[in-house]
Amino acid sequence: MNKDINFDFDRQNRIGFIEAIWGEHKNVEQLKKICEKVLDKNEIVFITRIDFEKAKLIMETHKNAEFHREASCLIIGENLKKLSTNKKVAIVAGGTSDLGVSLEAKLALEVHGIKCKTFIDVGVAGLHRLINNLEEINKFDVIIVCAGMEGALATVMGGLIPQPIIAVPVSVGYGVSKNGFAALNSMLSSCAPGISVMNIDNGYGAAMAALRIIKIFCNQ
Repeated sequence: MNKDINFDFDRQNRIGFIEAIWGEHKNVEQLKKICEKVLDKNEIVFITRIDFEKAKLIMETHKNAEFHREASCLIIGENLKKLSTNKKVAIVAGGTSDLGVSLEAKLALEVHGIKCKTFIDVGVAGLHRLINNLEEINKFDVIIVCAGMEGALATVMGGLIPQPIIAVPVSVGYGVSKNGFAALNSMLSSCAPGISVMNIDNGYGAAMAALRIIKIFCNQ
């Protein structure tokens, strides 16, 4: 079996964003080898879904590594090809339990030069919290909505604001929530037209969807 690492160094030139490294199912030696290859090319290392034990061992080798525990992301270096834009993304989360997915999206956007802000604990169980933040959320160009439980927040947002909405179901909730499948099905069944829906817990994917939209704005 060929175990050589074939990293996509041309991805940023081709489609405008870096290749993220999935950390959950890679061992430390594999991750270290990828880090070395990427850093040798003077590129940024962005690892998602990495736990503290793996991150700690990588940080022993790379002293400038930054581990973001709540987002389960590790970053080494800097993206030298950031997008220059004044477009901004709001990341709206139903509850604190959705924070990890929200922060993954935020970090992924920030390494590409996109300004964003998180609005946490604005779920539909306390609708006044969302209404109180709606004027500020409306100032952003793209909205990412992260919600677990029944995932109703995405539909509510879709009925209140005109911006592109990218919904992320989060694997939070009791029993029949089924690790995010209830939220996923709810978002896919939304009566608010035009909502885009990501896979469960895919904050990074939502960030890249937002980045694609922003790049269209920049090319107009």
